[in-house]
Amino acid sequence: FFFFFFFQAEDGIRDVERSRGLGDVYKRQVQKRGAAIIAARKSSSALSAAKAVRDHIRSWYFGTKEGEWVSMGVISKGNPYGIDENLCFSFPCTCKDFKYTIVSGIKWDEFSKGKIEETQKELQDERKDALGA
Repeated sequence: FFFFFFFQAEDGIRDVERSRGLGDVYKRQVQKRGAAIIAARKSSSALSAAKAVRDHIRSWYFGTKEGEWVSMGVISKGNPYGIDENLCFSFPCTCKDFKYTIVSGIKWDEFSKGKIEETQKELQDERKDALGA
């Protein structure tokens, strides 16, 4: 459930132009997010996951605002970032008329590039295990 990881950060979008270089801080926050939610709400982090699903569907249904994009877990076939085909992967997307379009041309900082590569490898390994190959 790592595929929302690198596009949504506490400090905003992790691209080269806008990153504040919070690599290690951000990594620790993400790793401890579930425990922090449980501590704050005294309940499961499942509600947080449910809200993420709701936001995902809302963006797809109502569309994104002009000039804005959202992170969406979509099938990676034909993506502009070189991610292996046929993975469910998070990409920056715009939505209109119940269709999404992957935003191209974003330049990721080195931290984000490393996380993208790690995530791709994890998903490839999970796919391999699931298919018994």
